[in-house]
Amino acid sequence: MDELVTTDKPTQQQAEMRPYPAAELKAAVLAKLTYAVGKTPGLATPRDWFLAVTFATRDIIVGRWLESLDGVYVDGRKRVYYLSLEFLIGRLLFDALTNLGVAQPMAEALDELGVNLADLRKIEPDAALGNGGLGRLAACFMDSMATLSIAAHGYGIRYDNGLFRQIIRGGWQQETPEDWLVNGNPWEFVRPEYNYAIGFGGWVEMVEKDERTSHVWHPAETVEAVAYDTPIIGWRGRHVNTLRLWSARATDPLKLEAFNAGDYVGAFSEAVRAEAISKVLYPSDATPAGQELRLRQEYFFTSASLLDLTRRHMKQWGDVRTLGEHAAVQLNDTHPAIGISELMRILVDLNKVEWDEAWSITQATFSYTNHTLLPEALETWPVPLMERVLPRHMQIIYLINAAHLDSARRRGFVDTAMLAGISLIDEHAVRRVRMGNLAFIGSHKINGVSALHTDLMRKTVFHALNSVYPGRITNKTNGITFRRWLIECNPDLADIIRSTLGERALDDYHALKGLAAYADDSSLHERVAQARRNRKAALGRVITDQLNLRLDPEAMFDVQVKRIHEYKRQLLNLLETVARYNAIRANPTIDFAPRVKIFSGKAAASYTQAKLIIKLAIDIAKVVNSDPTVRGLLKVVFLPNYNVSLAEMIMPAADLSEQISTAGMEASGTGNMKMALNGALTIGTLDGANVEMRDLVGDDNIFIFGLTAAEVESARARGIDSTEHIAASPILHEVLDEIASGVFSTDDAGRYRGLVDTLTHHDYFMICADFDAYWKTQVKIDEAWRDRNRWMRSSVINTANVGWFSSDRTIAEYAKEIWSAPFVPIS
Repeated sequence: MDELVTTDKPTQQQAEMRPYPAAELKAAVLAKLTYAVGKTPGLATPRDWFLAVTFATRDIIVGRWLESLDGVYVDGRKRVYYLSLEFLIGRLLFDALTNLGVAQPMAEALDELGVNLADLRKIEPDAALGNGGLGRLAACFMDSMATLSIAAHGYGIRYDNGLFRQIIRGGWQQETPEDWLVNGNPWEFVRPEYNYAIGFGGWVEMVEKDERTSHVWHPAETVEAVAYDTPIIGWRGRHVNTLRLWSARATDPLKLEAFNAGDYVGAFSEAVRAEAISKVLYPSDATPAGQELRLRQEYFFTSASLLDLTRRHMKQWGDVRTLGEHAAVQLNDTHPAIGISELMRILVDLNKVEWDEAWSITQATFSYTNHTLLPEALETWPVPLMERVLPRHMQIIYLINAAHLDSARRRGFVDTAMLAGISLIDEHAVRRVRMGNLAFIGSHKINGVSALHTDLMRKTVFHALNSVYPGRITNKTNGITFRRWLIECNPDLADIIRSTLGERALDDYHALKGLAAYADDSSLHERVAQARRNRKAALGRVITDQLNLRLDPEAMFDVQVKRIHEYKRQLLNLLETVARYNAIRANPTIDFAPRVKIFSGKAAASYTQAKLIIKLAIDIAKVVNSDPTVRGLLKVVFLPNYNVSLAEMIMPAADLSEQISTAGMEASGTGNMKMALNGALTIGTLDGANVEMRDLVGDDNIFIFGLTAAEVESARARGIDSTEHIAASPILHEVLDEIASGVFSTDDAGRYRGLVDTLTHHDYFMICADFDAYWKTQVKIDEAWRDRNRWMRSSVINTANVGWFSSDRTIAEYAKEIWSAPFVPIS
């Protein structure tokens, strides 16, 4: 489908966007302070001012939001529904002001009132609705769908407590609740008129009537899903979409009889069970109760979302059979995959559509994004759990599976092992439902998130299904909201781009390429270098405040920030850190570039090995940072509680971006895109989007090392004992001996012995195999850093060429090639 403008309304809105003078904004803020917050300027607290500014900004958005919604009904545009268990949207105030184009006049208005906008930004809590890349990607996509005037709704869960707040005690990660809603959320609108009864458990009745067999599910328990809407505004305010999040409420929140009998705890037991669904993002599934809660969460939001979108479709079109023509539902990973069977239930049981037609509608409606090749991330659920919690859905899954396998056999796929592999039911040990397979066969398109990842999908996890359903797998390389990561995070660099290329470079990612013509301009180099020094100094102040550690902004800031996981190989970085520390002490004349090694990220609450890696990072930092013999050549930092707001400080301060996952295991990555956009150079394996980044910026402007995905597979086939690698590498041997013997853990000399034993005898993530190549590449990076012209040239080329990683580009590809949805390109 070609790019299509379905209505003049978005263009008209853009043309009608008027400036908002500071005086008008000042009056609006004072009005909100008085009538919405109930304070006078003399009595207002900083939070009161934050609320007043937020409400005034929200008023500007709401008018455009309602126009956008009305416009979609008028022109009958196809709608896109993005189902995601995570939306890591972060703070919204400055993002909204920037997209509206009123950040500067609002700052001027507040200055006249004696209020600093930058201070107000810090008051807003992060909307902690995600874990990492998956949730941040969903937020970027919502921004770009609004920017491109796609009629879209995001659907997720309104978690009372998002991903835990990470605190460090004694060097160990501890988790505390992230109660971001404790003071309310001024951006959201509760929609009590949109609530749905979501069932669990019970039994299924078969009913024979008028020569038709139907099935009626009688849930044993129902939970009410209540809608909360947040407007998501696109760039320049041209269109506004809706993020609808569901909150779980008990249908009977208080057992009055029990309360009056003195059973005050028991009176609320049903409410506690029901509301647990939206209490916490990713409750631990290490226990049977935790597994059940996770399944209840996934079904809860998916069912509410599908009931809501079919209601909207019926209101406008009146015939559920046309759903696939007017709606596109994107499954963001396997979490909402239960939606395949839920839509079949809605069509067959509730709307009396014949099975085969319902299946055609379902496949036409759904598409599925796969984000990982890790087996543990391709969800499976025990059949007994599914039968107990969702009995009707288990029946539907069995029927889908039978038809799917029969169809495969008819087309000549008769190998027993192959059929077992494509089945929706894993018959090994405890029988389990494969949600990845369900999402695959129930969707008309399945996409990976980088070229390499998509290729590996075809060859590995979905190899057999790709043979049965050829052509369904396609690639859509991830992207980021490049304006947020420039204008909002790095205003100095954004100003340089504006003055060099004009405002259009921040409208259209293609225009950023023009910066490459200035790659050898020494005056531009100095301006870019000063912009980064400013960002490094700002981050340095945060580190000083949090960790009482002073940093030199002239040192190289070497950054690895992401979820802590063995495949992301923070451990490889730490081994090199110790090797660097040893080399600096052993040879005082060595010409190392001064470095600050910056780590940040959360380990899953039950991921013991990842928590141990955090402890090792902090232990190494304690030793290195207190050793005067290092002479300022090395500092090590672990910043706690990584979130979007902290990322906005770190990304523009990075000189070197560490993207060093085991090749073939990182689907894409987006932190690599954000840091490269801000001019950081990347050290990485040929994994995920690093492959496309190398193609965009050129071999001379990125540092690639290590085994390829094919070489990793081959090495694992030969065995993953690293004894020979360690024996052949004196540097690695010394590092592992020191860590194992307790040099960095004097309070517990044996703390890391098991970690080193694993690296030695079961190095599944190829850390030892890649160590020497990583070390040598880091030495080359020291040489490149000392050649300032070369480094700055590469920095400018990175900023110029990674605009391709804009989520605008990604979403345009989804719209054309997966959703067949109209959009209005930025021009």
